[in-house]
Amino acid sequence: MARDYRTEYDKYQGTDVQKKNRAQRNAARAKMMKAGKVHKGDDKDVAHTKAFDKGGTNKTGLRVESKTANRSFLRDKKGNLVSERSKRERKK
Repeated sequence: MARDYRTEYDKYQGTDVQKKNRAQRNAARAKMMKAGKVHKGDDKDVAHTKAFDKGGTNKTGLRVESKTANRSFLRDKKGNLVSERSKRERKK
């Protein structure tokens, strides 16, 4: 069965909340590009110290991370999510 991108967009990505979050993520990346910390095609992500869904904003702190560090959480052998805290956050 093929993935229905239209329905996915209509139900989630196209909502007002998600559009605003996407605009904030794009603004954060533009801010870091202007500061010279990231460049187009450098395989880096601009991460927020506190995620949007947990009440974070662009003003609460930005950092540059590799894509793998920013997009992954600890999982068990079956692939189930174990922790939503990254290795860096667990060290604190």
